[in-house]
Amino acid sequence: MYNLQFWLLCLSNFLFSASFQMMIPELPDYLTAMGGQPYIGLIIALFTFTAGLSRPFSGKLTDTIGRVPVMAFGSLVCCVASLFYPFVHVVWGFLLLRFLHGFSTGTKPTATAAYVADIIPENRRGEAAGMLGIFTATGMSLGPAIGSYLTMSMGINPMFFVSSAFALLSILILLNMKETLVQKERFRFSMLKISRSDLFEPRVLNVFLVMFAVSFSSGVILTLIPDVSKTLGIHNKGLFFTVYTIASLVIRVFASKSSDVYGRVPVMIVSSILLALGMGILGVSQSIWSFWTAAILFGFSWGLNTPTLTAWTIDLSHPDYRGRALATMYIALEAGIGVGAWWSGWWYGGKLANIPVAFYVSSVLALASLGYLLWWKRTHRTVVG
Repeated sequence: MYNLQFWLLCLSNFLFSASFQMMIPELPDYLTAMGGQPYIGLIIALFTFTAGLSRPFSGKLTDTIGRVPVMAFGSLVCCVASLFYPFVHVVWGFLLLRFLHGFSTGTKPTATAAYVADIIPENRRGEAAGMLGIFTATGMSLGPAIGSYLTMSMGINPMFFVSSAFALLSILILLNMKETLVQKERFRFSMLKISRSDLFEPRVLNVFLVMFAVSFSSGVILTLIPDVSKTLGIHNKGLFFTVYTIASLVIRVFASKSSDVYGRVPVMIVSSILLALGMGILGVSQSIWSFWTAAILFGFSWGLNTPTLTAWTIDLSHPDYRGRALATMYIALEAGIGVGAWWSGWWYGGKLANIPVAFYVSSVLALASLGYLLWWKRTHRTVVG
């Protein structure tokens, strides 16, 4: 099942995820130095807003011109955007660049998931998504730690250049991959015209609702954890991201087949419980031990829910509109992260006493997803859902 094309895809995803993730812990201080502290919530919110905005286009193009060109475009945007950060020294320019950078994650993951669905048998999708996720999560784990290390030892500009180099390598790998879309078309600008049906795939409404609820916490984590790390005396602000990603890797290794065996919804129920616990612990206590405990629980949750929601989306989608279905799922992902990042940044406002409430709200939304999943499980008894 895991041929050369699959492993090349995994390697490309590792480099791509490490590229955009390595700068995340350092961007709040970078923006603050420009005088943009009130806008730190927009660092993630603008990025994910553009990613969500581009999903209908990436879904349509994935189903028409092919998987590989769309993946390559996403990596190219990441490569170019990273090169420009060192030359931006005003707040509005930085925010514009974050807005444009978001086109990278708005395109590559959609086409990547569709590619995996093309080459993996139906009864192994959860396992394959978990395996691909191991490489993605490894990149997201190492990226922040590498970024913070480079910034502390060499300065922030070399970190941006390394980020760009990682994205370039992910493009070069994609050039050796075979296209899997059989009836592909040449690109035409008319393809960028989006109809109402391209915006949302109703077959995956359930996935959309759950994904939005659980993704909110990621926006909160990305926005607030760097400042929480500093208050706890943790100098490498990327370590929380490293710990939770390692935890997600561990759970993927031991539970990658779980949703193929037990069903998508039962696994998501466990994931939502872990997420609610992790975010609740962050809110209740700000000690160093609760900090790392929450990171592990958060990682376990995401190690389960990301491949499971992807597999559930593919299960529910029509083969001819798989790209659109996956785009709909990712719109929910970006909307949840973006809203969580914007709201938590606004609520925080530089006051540490406001931070616990943001974690409490994240925990409540995780419990809301749990309630919805329990209702779905009771009313829809199917093999995979």
